[in-house]
Amino acid sequence: MPAAAERAFVAIGANLGDAEATVREALDALGRLPGCVLVARSSLYRSAPVQASGPDFINAVAELQTTLAPRALLQQLQALEQAHGRVRTVRNAPRTLDLDLLDHGGREWRDEALVLPHPRLHLRAFVLRPLLEIAPQLALPGVGPLAPWLAQVSGQAIERI
Repeated sequence: MPAAAERAFVAIGANLGDAEATVREALDALGRLPGCVLVARSSLYRSAPVQASGPDFINAVAELQTTLAPRALLQQLQALEQAHGRVRTVRNAPRTLDLDLLDHGGREWRDEALVLPHPRLHLRAFVLRPLLEIAPQLALPGVGPLAPWLAQVSGQAIERI
């Protein structure tokens, strides 16, 4: 990977179909995206939907090294979601695959399509637990160190598979 590569973290979730297989396939596919190398992958976790209904989610987080700019990486993630049958209907609806760009190079970014770091990542156990598994010392702009936030989400049901 060229020296211009940046560290990015992607949350993966699914709760329709064979969600566990879909999450595993998505983890593999992230490493095949142009300009990306899969550096680390968390364990898989099962979590109850947050502010939604439907079956439990299977979740994970991946760390990438990427030469793609944030918007370009987001477009690749959305194409991967669509390839897995993702249909965007209502917010927090059950889904075949959900890929959220959590962080890209530790920068703050805000436009009509993307906010970095992800504005709710520190409020969701299904993101924090797998993210801290692979990046326990991670701190993000506007959020700070992530580990202390685990206490805030301790009431959210999540289990490592």
